[in-house]
Amino acid sequence: MVETRRFAVVGGGIIGAAVVRELNRRLPDAEVVLFEKEREPAAHQTGHNSGVVHAGLYYEPGGLKARLCRRGVQLMRDYAAERGLPYERCGKVVVALDADERGRLEAIHDRATKNGVPGVRLISGGELRELEPEARGVAALHSPETAIIDYAAVTRALVDDARRAGVDVRLGVEVLGADVGTGGRVRVRTSQGDELFDNVIACAGLQSDRLARRSGAARSPSIVPFFGQYLVLEPRFRDITRGLVYPVPDPKYPFLGVHLTKRVDGAMTVGPNAFLSFSREVYRGLGVDLRDVVDVAVDPGFWRFAVGNLAGARRELGGVLSARRFVRAAARYVPAIEGARYARLPRGIRAQALGADGRLVDDFVIQHVGPVAHLRNAPSPGATSSLAIAEHVVGGVVERNGLAARP
Repeated sequence: MVETRRFAVVGGGIIGAAVVRELNRRLPDAEVVLFEKEREPAAHQTGHNSGVVHAGLYYEPGGLKARLCRRGVQLMRDYAAERGLPYERCGKVVVALDADERGRLEAIHDRATKNGVPGVRLISGGELRELEPEARGVAALHSPETAIIDYAAVTRALVDDARRAGVDVRLGVEVLGADVGTGGRVRVRTSQGDELFDNVIACAGLQSDRLARRSGAARSPSIVPFFGQYLVLEPRFRDITRGLVYPVPDPKYPFLGVHLTKRVDGAMTVGPNAFLSFSREVYRGLGVDLRDVVDVAVDPGFWRFAVGNLAGARRELGGVLSARRFVRAAARYVPAIEGARYARLPRGIRAQALGADGRLVDDFVIQHVGPVAHLRNAPSPGATSSLAIAEHVVGGVVERNGLAARP
């Protein structure tokens, strides 16, 4: 009698839930256990983002981000239709305010074209106003296929699917480490005891570096958390734009900048900015966790990064200190929101991988320690790409272990 192969998936965010789905699809006879330390899925990055389904404008052609984002859009759209989840192709404009930014738009357009983004085109300021009457700029890049979705709802649906498929979903159980034994099996250490598995796939997000190190993986990359503030505008601004309005990214700074984003519930939000977070998982109040602060402070890579990004940090600090200034930054692109009333939403916290050399890790990173696969970096467009990341990771595990699997 052949023993059933056992898989542990660590992390109940959208990527972990997508990995479970892919394991069920490709290895239907396997036993799968999903561990999530919180009492509900999607409690961290998945449940604290803007809900954008990115089309693939910015990513280096040929890289994992570019390839898995495009594949992920297709899979996400199909899954939303299958499960009856709201999915709105509202489109997006990246707006240039001056000639210098217009030149940078051309580089983004070139990348988007090489990445196969459908319908993307450069438009004039006049065409911009036809698409988005309240937006202002000298030119823009229009991506008609950019969409919005509720990623937490997608994750809950994936977890429901997993339960119906017989997956053992263990909420409130923290995985402390995964040790490969001499026989090749993996001892998973949890807050409720130890257990043996044949393979482990860790999608631990904000805790990915800590779990990897406790499991014998390399120290680098480390996770440096960046928080992003979100404001929801008063109801009269729900229809101020037809789609999403973004600035042209500053090449000197690694994040996209403050933008206007519709939600599938109709609300209009402004955000996020990006500033060093003093915690990985505290979303309200001062947001301070002493352990997380110490981890950043003793990371030499962080200080190398900080020295090279002081100008960007000063720029972001203004929006951190003043929500009114935050709104004014967005009003440069949509002047009608100047002076709008707003309410604060819980902040988001991004798990950004950082190399020992002080450079932010740009692409997705998967590291293997024998039968344990660690997803070490999956920032935006990680949610968009989640179902494709799952295909890629599970496909790699199947190939590395010589498993007989469905195509």
